This record gives sequence, structure tokens and C-alpha cells, in this order.
Amino acid sequence: MPKLTLIRGLPGSGKSTMAREIVVATRAKHYEADAFFMDRGAYRFDPAKLSAAHKWCQSMTLDALKEGYDVVVANTFTRRWEMQPYVDMGFPVQVIVARGNWPNVHGVPAEAIERMRERWED
Repeated sequence: MPKLTLIRGLPGSGKSTMAREIVVATRAKHYEADAFFMDRGAYRFDPAKLSAAHKWCQSMTLDALKEGYDVVVANTFTRRWEMQPYVDMGFPVQVIVARGNWPNVHGVPAEAIERMRERWED
């Protein structure tokens, strides 16, 4: 049965790097809501499309799992309920918390990261 790995952490914690390392080692598929905002190699975040980005990520994940692929999803997942749609897909789930401290690649302001830190649920 395919396995789903969820990597959670604040911006700059190394989520995407960890996901890429898992993909190289296991040939799993890798999805992130951030990928929805990539446009010809440039990241163009639009908060009005955030819900659509998460739905896209969930849909791609479920399709790949149904096709028999292991999947890695990297996202902030600051609250437990944000992982629930993935848990509800019915596949074995592993959760990894990224705790690194590097500059975030999407330019998330420090104030926004602090708000995420304050709402973090273990």
C-alpha cells in the first residue's frame, strides 16, 4: 500500500529540502501548495488563491496515492486540522516535523512567521 509522508514546519525550516531528499531516495511523488503559485519558474503568491492551491495539492496527492505512488507533501501545517484532509485519504501516514532555521525562499515576513509560530500545535 502506498505511504503518505507529511512534512510540517515553519517557513525556512527545511520542509522542501527534506521532501526532495525523500523523493530522491524513494522515487515518491512530491507536492506542495506552493507549487500551485509557480509561474514559468517564478513564485507568484496570491492569497486569494490559497484555498485553490490546497485543494490542488490534495487532489494531486490522492490521485498519485490511488495510482500506487508513495507521496510526500510539505506544508506549514501549523494546526493539526490542516493535515486532516490527507489523513482522511485512508493511506498510511507518517508525519515529520522540520525544525531547521534557514532563510525562507518565498520571502515570508518575519511577523507572519511569528504568527505561525504562535498558533503551532504539536
